[in-house]
Amino acid sequence: MPDAPSSTRTVDSSTAVASSSTPVRIGVFAAWGNVVLASLLMLATLPGRTQGLGLITEPLLKDLGLDRITYANINLWATLLGSAFCLPAGWLIDRCGLRWTTAAILLLLAGVVWQMSVLAGGVTVLFILVLLTRALGQSALSVASISTVGKSFGLKAEWAMAVFSVLLSIFFIAAFVWVGGVVESRGWRAAWGQLVPGLLVTAGAVVFLLREPATSAGRMDTATPADGLTLGQALRSQTFWVFAGATALFGLVSSGFGLFNESILAERGFDQKTFHDTLAITTLFALLGQMLCGWLSLRRRLARLLAVALLLYAGGLSALPLMTTLNQLWAFAAIFGVAAGFITVIFFAIWGRAFGRAHLGRIQGAAQMLTVFASAIGPLVFARSHAAVGSYVPLLFSLAPLLLLVAGIAWFTRLPGETPTSSPA
Repeated sequence: MPDAPSSTRTVDSSTAVASSSTPVRIGVFAAWGNVVLASLLMLATLPGRTQGLGLITEPLLKDLGLDRITYANINLWATLLGSAFCLPAGWLIDRCGLRWTTAAILLLLAGVVWQMSVLAGGVTVLFILVLLTRALGQSALSVASISTVGKSFGLKAEWAMAVFSVLLSIFFIAAFVWVGGVVESRGWRAAWGQLVPGLLVTAGAVVFLLREPATSAGRMDTATPADGLTLGQALRSQTFWVFAGATALFGLVSSGFGLFNESILAERGFDQKTFHDTLAITTLFALLGQMLCGWLSLRRRLARLLAVALLLYAGGLSALPLMTTLNQLWAFAAIFGVAAGFITVIFFAIWGRAFGRAHLGRIQGAAQMLTVFASAIGPLVFARSHAAVGSYVPLLFSLAPLLLLVAGIAWFTRLPGETPTSSPA
């Protein structure tokens, strides 16, 4: 059972659902419009994400005359320091509202991306620009994107988050193809420069199209206990640390595994083509997992779904060092994809259901910061482990029991105000 929340939480979960389970004052169609807009906001984080920076890494290093070690250190510290921006972003969203906070973040990010596209050189300037893209994109704008859906749908955001996750996958695939093509044909500066108009258009769409839910307009003095717990109350609950810890651990493993995926598979005797095929299968099953999790979340407790996802992920890690055939690898990719799809949807959806809308930005900001931090150190953990023993196998076998432990704790975790008779099995 989670720790008892503060005495200000005097209503049971049924009361909270009645007040927060549907979009407030914006209508169903506007709420789903916010889901599409939130997906575009997450797409706009591309220049601040590892995948986005990865598209320009090689030509950028060649253009600026930088070595990989220097750039790796720039990226590591920029990511770690940038994660701290999740907290003020969440506070501003709750205090000033989604619309103007998000628009301001987009305008600032557009300015940073443009400045980076005309960068003449210098390690210090590059570090500042990468730090700002990480802080504004990966951290602050991600919080705004997730909060848009969470505040629009409140305690019943799981299905919306599943649709949101699928849209993200589609948008990012298209963006990777487009940006990658521009980099190849016109160079990394042109590609980065062409992102600026898109960021400005997105900022305009936020100002004119975003429909602000009632509890996120900055009038925090009007929030009732049923609207949600404060950040302090959330941090004192077991629920926050189970879900935040589980997703942070997943982020650590997935970032390290994702960066060295080809090397890990090569250690098992699989070639580069097999590696690419594995990525495709994992992506496909992640999409299926996202939709399945959205459907199951209406019938099963999120904590139980998280436990199952972690169990699958741990099983995959344990089995990978023993794989020798393609059929075994395809099964592994499918299991990994489904588990990743589940965890993605759960991470997006849990905060509104567990803690309500009133302080959702700050709570999601704290959770996002932990996840970004863990994802930043994941590749370092994998690299040092391999350097120490010459293999990834000991690390994989060590991480699996840790995932199983968190899965066991998650299985018995209940949300604040949730009782055996007030929640699905």
